[in-house]
Amino acid sequence: MQDISPSATTRPVYIVFGATGGIGSALCRKLAARDAMVVAVARRTSRVVSLAHDVNGFSFSLDATHLDLVEDCFRDVLQKCGRIDGAANCIGSLLIKPAHLVTDLEWRETIALNLTTSFAVVRAAGKYMARGAGSGGSVVLMASAAAQIGLPNHEAIAAAKAGVIGMAQSAAATYAAQSLRFNCVAPGLVRTEMTAGITSKPAALEKSTSFHPLGRIGEPDEVASAIDWLLDHKQSWITGQVLGVDGGLAAAKTK
Repeated sequence: MQDISPSATTRPVYIVFGATGGIGSALCRKLAARDAMVVAVARRTSRVVSLAHDVNGFSFSLDATHLDLVEDCFRDVLQKCGRIDGAANCIGSLLIKPAHLVTDLEWRETIALNLTTSFAVVRAAGKYMARGAGSGGSVVLMASAAAQIGLPNHEAIAAAKAGVIGMAQSAAATYAAQSLRFNCVAPGLVRTEMTAGITSKPAALEKSTSFHPLGRIGEPDEVASAIDWLLDHKQSWITGQVLGVDGGLAAAKTK
């Protein structure tokens, strides 16, 4: 992490994991637009350094499936900034396969990227943001509409994202007295680099679009707006919630 000038600590500080993805990068730009200090975290050094430069923030390059590295990140940010106002985990993956075709490696990677990274953020936040070590704040985790409604061929990702929801709700109860809030956003299909395998194929895109009552898939900025809203201290009476940003996928049926 680059050196942080003392004057920077007067701004709210947010850590964004998965910062170089479609949703993560949109979130970083939204946070910077409201004069927050952004600490961008991702595995690919060149991309995260470039993003941090664009938003006048700071960067960490690490693999968030390693709990100790995430904890080191939180500790370093708190020591250098004197505060952490919020953290968001935008790391995720997409696996659309029936359970009997999912390999052992695919299962482990799905759990690691979605559930383990979220647990790493929750654990570190509990140590470095809860009142006592820190001053409380907001943590937002990435769930999925697939964890709330039965979609075919989503068993692995649905299991991982359902775990994220359960974990966030439990953490909301655990840390409420320390003014530390935990919430989830649950997107439907969003147009990002990760989903290009679907969105770049007209037939697959048309089928996926038909599942969303609003008749289109989402854009990264729409999900980032929801995360930004939940991170803001103005939402200090919201915790343990799952906010669907999914075009009505999990809540409405039009056909």
